[in-house]
Amino acid sequence: MRGYRTPMPATSAHKTIRVLIVGGGYVGMFTALRLQRRLRRQIAAGRVHITVVDPQSYMTYQPFLPEAAAGNLEPRHVVVPLRRVLHRCTILNGHVVRIDHAARRAVVRVVGAELLADGERQVPYDKLVVAAGSVSRTLPIPGLAECGIGFKSLGEAIYLRNHVLAQMDIAASTADAAARRRALTFVFVGGGYAGIEALAELEDMARDACKWYPDIEPGDMRWVLVEASGRILPEVGEEMGVWTLETLRRRGIEIKLNTLLKSAEGGHIVLSDGQEFDAGTLVWTAGVKPNPLVADTDLPADEKGRVKVTADLVVEGTRDAYAAGDVAAVPDLTRPGELCGPSAQHALRQARRLADNLIADLRGRPRIPYRHAYAGSVAGLGLRKGVANVYGVKLRGFPAWFLHRTYHLSRMPTVNRKVRVTADWTLAMFFRREIISTGEMHRPRQEFQAAAGRREASLRR
Repeated sequence: MRGYRTPMPATSAHKTIRVLIVGGGYVGMFTALRLQRRLRRQIAAGRVHITVVDPQSYMTYQPFLPEAAAGNLEPRHVVVPLRRVLHRCTILNGHVVRIDHAARRAVVRVVGAELLADGERQVPYDKLVVAAGSVSRTLPIPGLAECGIGFKSLGEAIYLRNHVLAQMDIAASTADAAARRRALTFVFVGGGYAGIEALAELEDMARDACKWYPDIEPGDMRWVLVEASGRILPEVGEEMGVWTLETLRRRGIEIKLNTLLKSAEGGHIVLSDGQEFDAGTLVWTAGVKPNPLVADTDLPADEKGRVKVTADLVVEGTRDAYAAGDVAAVPDLTRPGELCGPSAQHALRQARRLADNLIADLRGRPRIPYRHAYAGSVAGLGLRKGVANVYGVKLRGFPAWFLHRTYHLSRMPTVNRKVRVTADWTLAMFFRREIISTGEMHRPRQEFQAAAGRREASLRR
């Protein structure tokens, strides 16, 4: 298959060490990046070969998804192309469907497998890194699968942006009061990072877009956040969470705490507090769960489906297997008895420690346990609005928003992407953001198929 390189042959004096990294997200990409930098001589000599398996050919910097959805950032600038960054590694686009660690072998179903003679292949390895991340955690709620929109990938973020603007187009083009009310009702489920930032950024974008819709006032739109617990943004602490709640309510956003989504069939929203209404948009951001791939391995897992690892990020009871990030149950040495949370902050630092411990094993040196005290959290709430709690310092408004952007820009991989993101932000200081809905990009063949169908029908007549 094009893009897949056979490992370089070993010399007579050395065996090629094959490292397989499952997942090209935060942990996978940063682990591979650190390995290729620190093992470049061994890679060049053919003594180490690194393969990264992921369905996508890029890593998404998820903290920037809300800004991409709101039109503050060009979507291509929030992703990092794996082949450009990991130029000393083999990138294999596909899904790992099974891992037999006892045999040191993984089964990969490559992208487009149904069209290929070798669509499912076995990939042998000597060292395994499980960095498969997480997937959206959903519940068996009637109508959720049909009406819900996730917010975990670049595709979902751009689809949501186009969808929100398309709903405004519908509302501006109809005289039907019920249809208009439905189109301008936006429901978000989940009051964590993803839900709050996505809601705040999109509400800010839609409010700004009202300038170009003479028949739509910000007050005509209804934004609703549904949260099962009694608080939002627990990551920034109780005090700042309350401030965020009050700030969003002052913007006209309805926040329903201790409330569950019971049904969404046909876009008809039913909540546990007894309220019912129609909504044209339902966004599900109620948490994540480990990648279900773990169930198709012989690696030990906990009750939540996470790979069990020791403090030095080695899979419990095994040799030559490592794991980190959302897919792993990593002990938090700063809080004995607890596990590290699924955050980008932990993922980045765990990736570095994992890579260093893998190299230590190759060189016969002792590993170092992962230890990192949680520094705090920052969140954006729209243009020039944010909230932060970093090392006990609490910020709100513009200072928090500036810190949010500065911190995440510093963590964005590659100088190329840092410059592009900075350019986007700089241009936004002088020009209004675009409010164009390009919804047809989600159905690129619809018009052509309709035209071809009409042509075939006329020929039959």
